[in-house]
Amino acid sequence: MSRVRQFRRHLGARVGPAELADVATWTTAEQLALFTSMHVADRRHGLDVVGTLRAEGINDGDVLLAGLLHDAGKGSIGLWPRVAWSLGEAFGSWVWRLAGLLPPMGRALAVLAVHADRSAELAAGAGCGPRTVALIRQRAEPVDHEVGERLRLADEAN
Repeated sequence: MSRVRQFRRHLGARVGPAELADVATWTTAEQLALFTSMHVADRRHGLDVVGTLRAEGINDGDVLLAGLLHDAGKGSIGLWPRVAWSLGEAFGSWVWRLAGLLPPMGRALAVLAVHADRSAELAAGAGCGPRTVALIRQRAEPVDHEVGERLRLADEAN
């Protein structure tokens, strides 16, 4: 997905009551609480990743939970650190070093750097099983070459 489109989707992110009610039917109370604690853009993104996975015929609960919660560790960082992170991924770590000179940006970029591990810890704390936790932790470089790679691609597509 183009970064410009991601930017616009972030600004207009919404999760409707019907979507939340649906998530409640296939998550535990703890998992739902973690989901609802996420930034609305990350909730929207998680739902879109789940939608892509389901459209590909994936109905495995561990994989769907990983898709839903893989960004839980980002917390409430703002839009501009996310933009700087994306630019750093595209153009190199020099972008992060430069952006990190701004005090609030440095902390936010540090959060983004470890968000996969933090997301995995939060998922484990919400009762997700070891497979879901591993899929979240390894999302960028999947060890499970079948569903882990499909999760990575669904994440990048949304």
